[in-house]
Amino acid sequence: MAELEAETANPAFWHKREEAEAKLSKIKKLKSKYEPWLALVQNLSDLTELYQLACGEADESLAPEIAALYHQLLDNFTRQETAGLMREESDMLDCFLTIHAGAGGLESNDWVGMLYRMYLRYTEKKGFAVTILDEQAIDEGGFKSVSLQITGSFAYGLLKGETGVHRMVRISPFDTNARRHTTFAAVYVSPVLDDTINLDIKADELRIDTYRAGGAGGQKVNKTDSAVRITHLPTGIVVQCQNERSQHQNKSVALAMLKGRLYDYYKAERDNERAANSAEKKEIGWGNQVRSYVFNPYTMVKDSRTKAETGNVQAVMDGELDMFIEALLRAGNH
Repeated sequence: MAELEAETANPAFWHKREEAEAKLSKIKKLKSKYEPWLALVQNLSDLTELYQLACGEADESLAPEIAALYHQLLDNFTRQETAGLMREESDMLDCFLTIHAGAGGLESNDWVGMLYRMYLRYTEKKGFAVTILDEQAIDEGGFKSVSLQITGSFAYGLLKGETGVHRMVRISPFDTNARRHTTFAAVYVSPVLDDTINLDIKADELRIDTYRAGGAGGQKVNKTDSAVRITHLPTGIVVQCQNERSQHQNKSVALAMLKGRLYDYYKAERDNERAANSAEKKEIGWGNQVRSYVFNPYTMVKDSRTKAETGNVQAVMDGELDMFIEALLRAGNH
């Protein structure tokens, strides 16, 4: 990294702009990996000095402060240890997250809304920024699909393991006979590719459709076909965006989403895992779920890949996903 930083001081550094930006991006990534560890070492040293001072002076009044600093240090260590498990070139990138309803009508649409809320709570806890790219809401409540862009350090590395079918079991509030229903929704997570990762998409492989974006009604309804849906014909992958004001902006965002999805798709194919891991080709139903959420007759959330589980389903729905994400990273199954 010192060599790269020395190059930036060279007056000729910016003569090749793309190469210069790539090097600056690499410096930023390297710093983000080691600077937190340096801070941890310094914080540990400060805490040790404070503890020794308290012991030397028999000052028990410092005990609450020492305990708080210790737990904060432990949390930071766990966070950095988790980050150390993410070694793919794309792990540090922002990500797109899309949720699609499976078969099941209102129950399935409601499940998409519940997962939507869960991920919003998770990103809030992580301090990530979220941009809503597309919402396909239904009049009765819930969503057919939702697409988000999540911005934050290691957003893709943390959330990529969420890709797959999520299964819910509960007594449906939409069933007048109060019967237990099993419902499915599919989650797709893909990276927001930066300039260091190249992926070419041929124009003749795309079908681009435009449609009128949804609105709140009245004056806010969009009167033009500004929303964009793009289908990649060779793979059947479909992305759409209606959040931006213009068709051009929506097309640009949708293309970025498509690039991220294709990056994951071709990576799985390259690793000879397409049949097992390509969520794009899996049915949203039985046998394909990566995680089950049971609300009745007992409460449990269990990941089928790592067997990590908890009985506190409400905490999970409030965004407490770390135990599942960390278990998957440690297992290397992502």
